[in-house]
Amino acid sequence: MPGINEVAQLAGVSTATVSRALSGNGHVSEATRERVHAAALELGYVVSSHASALATGRMKNVGVVIPFLNRWFYGAVLEGAESALLSHGYDLTLYNLSGGGDERASVFEHFLLRKRVDAVIAIALELTEAEVGRLHDLGKPIVGVGGTMEGVPTLSIDDIGVARLATEHLLALGHTVIAHIGGNKDSEMDFHVPSKRRVGYEEALVAADITPDPELFEAADFTLQGGYAAAKQLLGNPRKRPTAVFAASDEMAIGTILAARDLGLNVPGDVSVIGVDDHELSDFFGLSTVAQFPALQGRMAVDMLMDQLKPGHREISATNTALPFELIVRSSTARQV
Repeated sequence: MPGINEVAQLAGVSTATVSRALSGNGHVSEATRERVHAAALELGYVVSSHASALATGRMKNVGVVIPFLNRWFYGAVLEGAESALLSHGYDLTLYNLSGGGDERASVFEHFLLRKRVDAVIAIALELTEAEVGRLHDLGKPIVGVGGTMEGVPTLSIDDIGVARLATEHLLALGHTVIAHIGGNKDSEMDFHVPSKRRVGYEEALVAADITPDPELFEAADFTLQGGYAAAKQLLGNPRKRPTAVFAASDEMAIGTILAARDLGLNVPGDVSVIGVDDHELSDFFGLSTVAQFPALQGRMAVDMLMDQLKPGHREISATNTALPFELIVRSSTARQV
């Protein structure tokens, strides 16, 4: 097997330069980096992960903690993070914390604190002060996605603003009897996403001189099945059937479209529907939505981590970075006639 000395000789550089070029740590000109990579490829040289870890103190591995694996949004954020980590030469270790408090305690008290990961990305999980403190004490950088955390650089969208935009779209189409499918206290997530989206919905109504009606709200669990069941209740009410529905996620909005069809209602002729996310199936269902670009969120989180992991990194302040969102109008919403 060829070694680092052979790569250095073929590339015409020192072994230290080979190490910097292949690890991505330290300054190397682009031309030299390309020459070293070409030499390593020609010789079939592969960096030993064990040797690299001993030399740099890095495992080239990032731990990602996530509350669900069976929801599209979390998978999309994860996919964006993974592709970005691979481009930087890092592996990803996933910790799914859907099992509850004991599982979470085990991950934060044992797995993440061992020298298995160089840094942590928390997706839609509000870390406790103790969890953040333990990771900081071990020098493991953290980036959060989904909301603000004390002492941690984070990325998040304005959930109130997202809900206002979706509701204002329905109002602009002339709808005044607008229902909302969101979460309740029992289904509350970290960072209070369901509550914030309900606040945004109600703020938009009040700004249009419409008093929010509790009978036009149904709680669901952010799944397609939950949205279907909630929409059946709202749209099946003959005395107060809404002409439009704002669902706090695209999966619930798709469930709403299916419920409307099963009730013999036309979307958007009888009821307009809008969601949040820009789910991969949204275009197929013609769903109007507010896109929040989850894959971009994952890539941005990795970029923030790399700024902290690389030598001479620029300091990242422990503040929140606002993420973009965008109204996408499709065929599920139309003017009220």
